[in-house]
This record gives sequence, structure tokens and C-alpha cells, in this order.
Amino acid sequence: MVREEHRQRHERPRARRVRAAGPAAVHGRGGGGVAGGGGVELASLRGAIPEVEVLVPLRTPVGLVSILEAIPGDERGRTAPAATAHGARAAGSGGSGAGPVLLLAAGRAVAFAATFATPLVLARVFDQAEFGTYKQLFVVYTTLAGIAQFGMAESLLYFLPFSPGRGGRYTANALLVLAAAGLACLGLLALAGPHLSRWLGNAALPGLSGLLGAYLMFMLPSMVLELVMTARKRYFGAALAYGLSDLLRAVALVAPAVVTRRVDMLLAGAVTFGAVRLGAALLYLGREFRGRLRPAGGLLRDQLTYSLPLQLGVVLWVLVLNLHYYAVAASVNAATFAIYAVGCLQIPLFDFVLTPAANVMMVRMQEAFTARRPDAVAAIWHDTTSRLAMLFFPLVGLLLVTGRELILFLFTARYAASVPIFLVFTAGYLFTTFLTDGVLRVHADTRTIAIIYAIDLGLVAVLVPAGMAAFGMVGATAATAFTGGVIGKSLALIRVKRLMGVTLAALLPWRSLGEVSAAAAAAALAALAVKPHLGTAPLVLLAAVSGVYAAVYLGILIARGRLEIGTGRAPGVSG
Repeated sequence: MVREEHRQRHERPRARRVRAAGPAAVHGRGGGGVAGGGGVELASLRGAIPEVEVLVPLRTPVGLVSILEAIPGDERGRTAPAATAHGARAAGSGGSGAGPVLLLAAGRAVAFAATFATPLVLARVFDQAEFGTYKQLFVVYTTLAGIAQFGMAESLLYFLPFSPGRGGRYTANALLVLAAAGLACLGLLALAGPHLSRWLGNAALPGLSGLLGAYLMFMLPSMVLELVMTARKRYFGAALAYGLSDLLRAVALVAPAVVTRRVDMLLAGAVTFGAVRLGAALLYLGREFRGRLRPAGGLLRDQLTYSLPLQLGVVLWVLVLNLHYYAVAASVNAATFAIYAVGCLQIPLFDFVLTPAANVMMVRMQEAFTARRPDAVAAIWHDTTSRLAMLFFPLVGLLLVTGRELILFLFTARYAASVPIFLVFTAGYLFTTFLTDGVLRVHADTRTIAIIYAIDLGLVAVLVPAGMAAFGMVGATAATAFTGGVIGKSLALIRVKRLMGVTLAALLPWRSLGEVSAAAAAAALAALAVKPHLGTAPLVLLAAVSGVYAAVYLGILIARGRLEIGTGRAPGVSG
């Protein structure tokens, strides 16, 4: 018995037999609307690919539990088992996954606050041309950071829990591949600076692209840090690393920018932060594995076999998310691009909920399959969709009503021209309510995900230039929203309908969606009616209109029995 346990513990996972659940994404900003506006921020690991849900191998329960357990400030015994047990109960009863979702979402708030605040400060420090240059640089960063990872860091979430004795070798392999990718990015950006400058029409880029490459060189290999901690159940350490890393990164960017008001010094601060982070990662890994941090060619083949097919979907999605930025940047000057980038503002609250909601939904669905209850999958899908709609539909409505005041308050009146772009961009958040990718991953239908991403990419490449020609920068946003939201989600829902074996009437919780939509619309009309009488100061108006909107919306839900007074929870899901 002891021998068998030892063999299972140290047996090498056979990557070629893995039925992967989907593209191995980074811990990305799950709710970036359809255009992924957060992609232009100086992102850490979790900000490199906005909107792509955090993925784990669904055929590997340990990997799933590792993600669910990695909740900042919580111990394993208080969080992950509760979440997993809840998922098991829900699979059998159709119960709610709201508790684990809220716990996971709350754990991400501190780190995102620093990331969200950084561009707000920089928009006041730099003029529009400098701020636009900053935004252009980190469109490039986002694109390369997403593509150049090869899924190697995320592969550790699969291999380390199943073969802890080989953890040092798997980690060393990931480090070497990511370090090589970082060096390649440095060389590419150093050589391509003049070409990038001509393409985007910004003469400042050649002198800055090398620094951006150096930042990528340090950041790519350091991405293994928190994932190793998570895979080895160092949950408090992972949470601390995430939070401190984002806070220090914000300081490293903002402090040089405030003192010097120069973009190159901001990048120098970023490079310094990246070097410190990589040094800390190597120090931790050396102590964690104690002499076992050595590469192994045979294991590397397994890792690449596992990760490269998954990376295809990530590459396609990164290109879908960022193509409109390149199209706009190549057509306007840096100052005008700053207006566009501000309009594509991400609201962190969406990601606080989306990523853990997707993870918990997938866990519950997988539990349902394990319990031989495929009928419960549709109930879980309806429950998740209904609860997300109760939050996202009114939030989108509120942002549409208060969009002008929000942009003026966050970015000053210099960016008033960003308001129409923001309104169109925000409307795309409605489609994030439907976590179709999660359903497809549970069914191991990653081929469909890749096909849909490829279709989206082709349509974006055609529709964005056409939209810009007809409607200017707003047209680029609208084309991206239409492609990723209307077309992409429609195609995914058609496939979900077939996989679940349900009729169109049973595909979505139509009644629940209708009630929530009506309540959000009524609240928006009430807020618009009183808005002209509430003053002109952006902050005062923002607070007052939000209060009216929330009161009307919640009042309707309570009156309709959709929300329990005193608990703030939905009592159930109606079809």
C-alpha cells in the first residue's frame, strides 16, 4: 500500500493524455468588456490578458482546488473545502455558488486597487501625448506578455500537485522557457523600435521600446512565483506576493513619473521593479526546492505537449482583445490615442466577480458530471447566469447613466471626448454575463473555443477599420463590441445549447433576465429624470445619481421577491 501511494505521488503526469479544459490563461482581468480595456495598463501576471477567465485543468481536481483555495487572507480549512463542498452540494441540489464567488472576489480587491489607481495618477502627471505614449507601450506589453508565455507558468498548476517530487524540475523548465521568451522580447523590441514608431506614428517609441523589452525580460520568468506558491498550497504567501507586488509596482511607476514627468523614467522604474521581483522569485524558489531547481528535458517535453495546444486559444484571444488598439493607434496621434484608451476603461468590479464565478461554476459542473447528474449542469448554468445578471445588468445601466461624470472625475475634463467611447465600451460588459467559455471547457470542447476566437479575430480585422471609417474611434469600439459580444457569444450559446441538449426556451433563464433588465431600465429612467436637478459637480452628481439608481433598482427587486431583505441574496432562480 505504501509503495503504491509512493508510486502515485511521484509518477510523472502524462501530458499527452490530458484532456485540457481550455487555453491556459493567466490570472487575467475577467471582466474587461468585450474589448479588454485593461489590456493597456502596465499589467502584472493577472493583468496580462484581460477577460480570459482563470483556467485550470478541469480533469485534475487538485488543480481546481488549488485555485479555489488561493484566497488572500484565508486558510485552506476555512475556504477551499467549503467552496468544494458547496460545489458538490450544488451539483446535487442546484444550490448557489455565490458564497465562494464573493470570497474569491474579495481577495482580489486590494491588488486591483493599486493597478486601477495607477493610470488615474499618470493621466494627471503626463500631458495627453505622453499619456498616449504610455498607453501605446503597454498595448505592446500586453500583447507580448500574453503570447510569449507559452502556457508554461500555468502548466505548473497541473504538474506540481500531481508530481510534487519533481516540482523543482518542472519549475526550472518553466523558468528557462520564460527567460528565453523574455530575452527574445527584449531583442525584438530593441530591433523593432523604429518600425513600431513608423507603424504607430509616434517618434518617441524607439527610445522607449528597449526599456519595455527589459521589463518583459524580467517579468516573464517571475510569473511562476505565485503559481508555484498556489500549486504547493502556500496560499497566504501567494496572496501576500500578489498584493505586495501590485502595490510596489504602482509605486515604482508612479513615483518616478511624478518626480520627473518623463515616460522613460516611468519605464526605468518598471524595469527596476521587474528585476527586484525576479530576484525575489528566484530567492524563494531556491529555498522552496533546496537544490532541486534543475531543468529536465523529458519533463519539458511533457510540459510543452500540455501547454502549447492550450496557448493557441490564448494567442487568438489576446489578438482579438488588442487588435482595435493597434488599428486606432496606427490612425491617430498619441494624444488622440490617449482619449481612446481612457474610453476603454475597465471597471475592476466585473473582474472581481467574473473570474471566481467562472471557476466556481466549472467546479460545480464538474462535480455534477462526477456525480452522474448531467441534468444539474443546466441548473448550475441558469443559477450562475441569473445571479451575474442581477449584478451586471444594473451596473452597466448605472455606468451608462453616469459615464460622463465618472470619466470627468477619474481623468479630469481633458478627457471629456472619451465619454462616447466609454459608453459604447461599457455596453459590451452585458455579454460577459454569459460564461459560455466555462461551459465549453467543462465539456472539454476547446476546439470550439479556438474556432470562435479565430472567427472573432477575422471579423475584428475587417469591421474595426470599417467602423473607424464610418464613425471614427467610436466605430472601432462598437465593431469590437459587436464582434466579441453579439457574434462571439451567439456562436458559443449555439454550441452550449447542443452540448446541454436543451431547447432554446431552456437555454437561458429568460424570465429572470427579463425581470432584471426591466428593473435596471426603470432605475435608469428614474436616475435620468432626476439627474438635471442634482447639481453639476461630477463627484456630487455621481454619488447622488448612483443613490437614486440603486434605491429604485433594489426596491423593484425586493418588491418582486427577487432579493431577500436583510441578506442581500437572491432567494432562487426562476426560468
